[in-house]
Amino acid sequence: MSTGVAPVRLLDAASAAELHRIAARVLAECGPSATSPRLLRRVAATAAALPQAIRHHLRPVDTDDGLFVLRGLSVDDACLGPTPASWATAGDAGAVHGVVMLLLATAMGDPLAWEGQQDGRFVHDIVPSPGHEKKQTGAGSDVLLSPHTEDAFHPGRAHVLLLGCLRNPDRVATTAASVRKARLDDADIARLSRAELPILPDDAYFTARDFDGRPPEVPALWRSADGLTLRFDPAYTPLENATPAYRAAYGRLEAELARVSVAVSLCPGEVLVVDNDLVVHGRVPFTARYDGTDRWLKRASVRVPGRATRPPAEAAEHGYGQAVLQARAA
Repeated sequence: MSTGVAPVRLLDAASAAELHRIAARVLAECGPSATSPRLLRRVAATAAALPQAIRHHLRPVDTDDGLFVLRGLSVDDACLGPTPASWATAGDAGAVHGVVMLLLATAMGDPLAWEGQQDGRFVHDIVPSPGHEKKQTGAGSDVLLSPHTEDAFHPGRAHVLLLGCLRNPDRVATTAASVRKARLDDADIARLSRAELPILPDDAYFTARDFDGRPPEVPALWRSADGLTLRFDPAYTPLENATPAYRAAYGRLEAELARVSVAVSLCPGEVLVVDNDLVVHGRVPFTARYDGTDRWLKRASVRVPGRATRPPAEAAEHGYGQAVLQARAA
């Protein structure tokens, strides 16, 4: 793993305070639920009017790192309450921080949710959950969460991913690696740009497992006009079905991503912003205590209108029947 550090964008104190004031006002006007259609509409209108000083920090990822840490927001741990035992019991806990995440996401593009994940919420709670310790999902803890493209199985996946930290007393690191920093030869790029294997839905999408349709074969790499992009999730890619040459090339890509990976130990109030077409992310193992003090992140996903960083053939994919919800249509 690289010893490099993630680029940082620092919000000034006035901008950070303004974001929290706006979020609190939206909650007060629209009710306690951070998932109501009325609140989502209010967030969209409010985000469009954010001050330029804030919007400047929320511009697209503009380096080959493919990520940055937004720093400067604050979290009052005493007011936050205990870390939920699972996303299903989180309810509106940390709602004001959820609205801040929605404001950030809406300033970057169109927030999205999944009909089949976390009850269609536009901001997810990422917490360790009893019984899920070995799972390759955000609810896991004991095992390495393999570096992956978020929702790689689906053509409607996010262009940008936001991970906002509410609590992380053990400094559990999120890993991130940009394909633009990997050293790959032309032969491997050509081989991995062929649609040879599918990417299956991860364990967070229960209904997708029963979808009656042939899994589409997809390329792991693609050369967009801006440069190399990837669609990568080894934990849910049936590599045993690939040719030996493809498996070898895939293994070299995996090794290169590990070589250039950085570890980001988020502090409360920090938001990791990841370009989901350039960067794979994961998480190091940790031991959950389940005592209300465990790591707690808020996650938001964003699609950027008009972005052309993916093969046109993706438009024909079925997405395993998983419906994407758009916040601005709510």
